[in-house]
Amino acid sequence: MNLKSLDGKIALITGGSRGAGRGIAIELGKAGAVVYVTGRSVKGTTTHGFPGSIDETVEEIVRHGGEAYACRCDHTRDEDTEALIERIRREQGRLHLLVNNVWGLHDVETNLQPQPFWEYPLHMWDATFSSGIRAQIATNHFAIPLMLETDSGLIVHTTFHDQDKYLGTFYYDLAKNAINRSVFALAHDFNNTKMTAVAVSPGWMRTELVLRNFNTDEDHWQEVEALQLRESPFYIGRAMSALAGDSNVHQKNGRVLHVGDLAQEYGFTDIDGRVIPRFVI
Repeated sequence: MNLKSLDGKIALITGGSRGAGRGIAIELGKAGAVVYVTGRSVKGTTTHGFPGSIDETVEEIVRHGGEAYACRCDHTRDEDTEALIERIRREQGRLHLLVNNVWGLHDVETNLQPQPFWEYPLHMWDATFSSGIRAQIATNHFAIPLMLETDSGLIVHTTFHDQDKYLGTFYYDLAKNAINRSVFALAHDFNNTKMTAVAVSPGWMRTELVLRNFNTDEDHWQEVEALQLRESPFYIGRAMSALAGDSNVHQKNGRVLHVGDLAQEYGFTDIDGRVIPRFVI
């Protein structure tokens, strides 16, 4: 892969404090994109005390020689999202890549183990739809007019998909399938443009919160048997870089793509050199 294939590209990554969003932002920065990173967590004041913040993500990009900006934004507040896009318009005048990764399920303080839908509190809807799918659609609503000014751009929604299998819990399954269908519909609306919309499904990632749940860290995860075949958040980041650098990406318009498949197609690996196949439930 050309590690500077995205020179001159402007990218917006929502939900970039930790997890997939952080990995994506850092890999895009390494590839040469100017990266705007959004989230609610700033250094010293993170959501629920979780590890990671937009400031730390940006610092990591800068350490690798990239250019990035931390933008505190609550994407459930339309005024925050609109102001963010106007900032990008004012500072850059264009936007080439939008990665919708913002997600609200971590805000729910309830038992997330599989159980019948009626045993979950109704605010699970708000966590998965208001703070998830609606927040992503609202970001598209404000960003697409800016992207259309140059009649080109790529919108990616992070998702999960496995051959239409049930995804374990009612609200999670419903929300992820809504994301996938929204990408299909968005691609239909892009038919007469040079815009592209896709969804990208990673496998089970060893995010900061996953590592914490297993009482380990990135330096010791290989000691945990359950994490042996899991991928880093940088794997999906490299998938995003490959897609953003593909001049023929429009051929994938409307599709749900899998990180393991993209690794084989584009020839990238995870940070430990492995090509990890598509995750299967």
